[in-house]
Amino acid sequence: MSDSIERLYEAVIAAKDLDPATSRTARLFQRGPAKMAKKLAEEAVEVVIDAISGKPDAVVRESADLLYNLTVLWASAGVTPEDVWREMERRERLLGIAEKLPKSPVKVSKSLSKTAAVPVVRRRIVALENRLRKRQP
Repeated sequence: MSDSIERLYEAVIAAKDLDPATSRTARLFQRGPAKMAKKLAEEAVEVVIDAISGKPDAVVRESADLLYNLTVLWASAGVTPEDVWREMERRERLLGIAEKLPKSPVKVSKSLSKTAAVPVVRRRIVALENRLRKRQP
């Protein structure tokens, strides 16, 4: 799959300077990162809605759109697929491939501490914390 993403990324880079009248990619680049981010968010919501609605074929189609828009945003931000793969490898060393890093710092075992970068301390998400407090009896 990473080959597909890398091919998509290269195609996005090649298309960014085409005529915006004929290229969706060029049009997104012309409109800037805010428009790219909005399109990415829209596609993510569509994936969620189709998943909740039990429409696997639609989830597949919308997921492809989501990956396209994510790749466009990466290119705009100067991020390459290789940058993302490196981060995924770092996380796998810390917690395993099927885990997302927690918001709080991760305690790294001594054997990993020599090969893995120290996790970044993330800022608290106050709005989420407030919502969770309201739900508690």
